[in-house]
Amino acid sequence: MKQYGRVAVDALIVTLQSGQTVAQHNETMQATAKAKHIRISPRKMRIVADVVRGQNVQESLNTLHFMPQKATTFIERTIQSAVANLLDPNQNDSDVRIDEEALIVKEIYVDEGPMLKRFQPVSRGRAHPILKRSSHLTVVVALPEDESEEA
Repeated sequence: MKQYGRVAVDALIVTLQSGQTVAQHNETMQATAKAKHIRISPRKMRIVADVVRGQNVQESLNTLHFMPQKATTFIERTIQSAVANLLDPNQNDSDVRIDEEALIVKEIYVDEGPMLKRFQPVSRGRAHPILKRSSHLTVVVALPEDESEEA
């Protein structure tokens, strides 16, 4: 796993011992991208993540572009990173051809990150806790199941 700023990269490219690639072995081609320590509540991010789960990558990026929520920028960047993780290592591989238009958002989930704990002073010398939540976003893009079996 490589770390680029706040986006961690974890791409899955497998070459079998016999020299066959994953697409020839009827396994799905997929890539993962993770964005960690995003300063937005996981509850707010999950609302946007549920909209694009299972959609075509191009449709999901188009949908995210026109949504007003703050979380869309983080999700859009992470989806683009996952697509790049899948396409980049396969550029030199002549056996594997990946159609960028056919990719789908296979999995997208938001986990809770660390919380910053602050206190708000209130009357009579008391203090109320304030939890500033952060999120970890994981996106997996892949070819659809029926198309990977044909390859």
